[in-house]
Amino acid sequence: MNAAPIRVRAGTAADDGVRDAFVRGHHSGTFFHLSGWRRTVEQSMGHRACELLAWRDEQLVGLLPLMACRGLKGRVRLISMPYAVYGGPLGDDAQVVAALVAAARDQAQEQRVGQLELRCLNDPGLGWPMSALHATFIKDLPSDPELVLPGMPKKARAEARKARKQHGLVHREGQQYLESFAQLFHLNKHSLGSPSLPLSFFRTLLQECAEQVSVHVIEHENLPVAAVMAFHHEGDFLAYYSGSARGADRALSASNFLYLALQEWAAEQGFKRFDFGRSRKDSGAYRFKVHQGFEPLDLHYSFHLVRDRNLPSFNPSNPKLRTLQATWRHLPRGLTRVLSGPLARFLP
Repeated sequence: MNAAPIRVRAGTAADDGVRDAFVRGHHSGTFFHLSGWRRTVEQSMGHRACELLAWRDEQLVGLLPLMACRGLKGRVRLISMPYAVYGGPLGDDAQVVAALVAAARDQAQEQRVGQLELRCLNDPGLGWPMSALHATFIKDLPSDPELVLPGMPKKARAEARKARKQHGLVHREGQQYLESFAQLFHLNKHSLGSPSLPLSFFRTLLQECAEQVSVHVIEHENLPVAAVMAFHHEGDFLAYYSGSARGADRALSASNFLYLALQEWAAEQGFKRFDFGRSRKDSGAYRFKVHQGFEPLDLHYSFHLVRDRNLPSFNPSNPKLRTLQATWRHLPRGLTRVLSGPLARFLP
C-alpha cells in the first residue's frame, strides 16, 4: 500500500504542541528543535521564524525549524537554528527529510537570501558545502554519581579533587543565580574579545523553558567563581553557556570542579548523557574537553549558497578578526555589556 503524499507547509504558533511532542519522540530531536527556543530568539533578538512542517494526511511526520536572520552586512540568512549548536531536519524517513530540505532550499532561492545553513549533528548527506570548524562532546553518564570522579582522567581527577578538598569549592543550583551566571558569562566573553548575550535573552529563556533549564554556580568563600546555564532534553544534560572569574581556574581549578559537579548532579537527577557542547577545533575549550575525558564528534553544518559565494568566516578562528578581538578586550566591561545586546542580534 502506497504511503500518503507528503505535504510541507509553514509552521505556526498553533502547531507548537504537536511539533514539540514530535521532537520529544524523535531520536534526533534536541532542545533547540523545540518551540521554546524559537520563541526566545524571536522575542529577544527579533529574528523571524519560517519553520517548515511535513504532514502525511493529518499526521505530523517531519519538522525543519528555521529562522531568517539579518547579519552585520544586512544580508539575510536562513539558519536552523540561530544561537544553537544543533538543528536541521527531523523526519520519519528519508523522503520526509528530502521534502523538508527541498522546501527550505526553494524558500532560500525565492527570498534571495545569502545562504541556507543547517546545523546538523549527523551528516544529512545533501552533498552541499560543509564546515569542518566545530566538534561536539557527548558521553554516557554513570547511574551512580559516585562513579563520575573515578571515571575522569587522572590529571583532571586530581585537579577536581583538590578544588573540592583544598579550596573548598561548592556547587549550587537554582534559577536565583541567573544574574551571577550572566555576569560571569559576560566576563568570559569579554576576555575572549567577543560580544556577549544580553541578560534579557537569558531571562526570556527561563520564562519560555523554565522546566528544561537549570543554572549552576561554583562558589568559593560564598562568592561565585564559575557558572553554567544547562539545558535538559529527554535524558540529555547539555552544559551550554558558561563563564568563570578571572584567575579562578589557575588559582582554584574552578572549571575542573565545575564539570565534575555538573556530571555528578546530572547523574543524581537521572540524566543518561552529558553533552559538553560545541567547541572550535583550534580552541582552548576543545583541548579542555578532551582533557576531561570526552571524545570529539565532528559536527556537520551544511550550506546552500544563494547570493553568498563563500561559507561564513566571521568567527574567532579567522585571523583577520584579531584586531577587533583585541580592541573589544580593551574596552571597559560596562561599555561592552551595553554594546553586546545590539551586536548579538547580528551574530546568530
